[in-house]
Amino acid sequence: MRLKVHRRQSEILVAVCDSDLVGTRIDADGAPFEVTEGFYGDEKADEEEVVDALEGATIVNVLGERAVSCATRAGVVDEDKVAIVGDVPHAQMVTIL
Repeated sequence: MRLKVHRRQSEILVAVCDSDLVGTRIDADGAPFEVTEGFYGDEKADEEEVVDALEGATIVNVLGERAVSCATRAGVVDEDKVAIVGDVPHAQMVTIL
């Protein structure tokens, strides 16, 4: 998986995707988007690293079967809230204080 942590003021956005998705374009109902290293990171991360990052996040963006499954097992994303974008599982989580 790819992992990148974005910090802005008090927010910690954790972006995770399946490695094979980086550099691809996904069609989200006529609105294509690029899966980039700039957002999802350029280094691979194992499941333990991903879970550690997810546990400290205030915002989560996960894309791909492996990434979404990892976030679900970690209890960060509810399985019934996973969307399919193109043919790729995708989920987001935001902590509201």
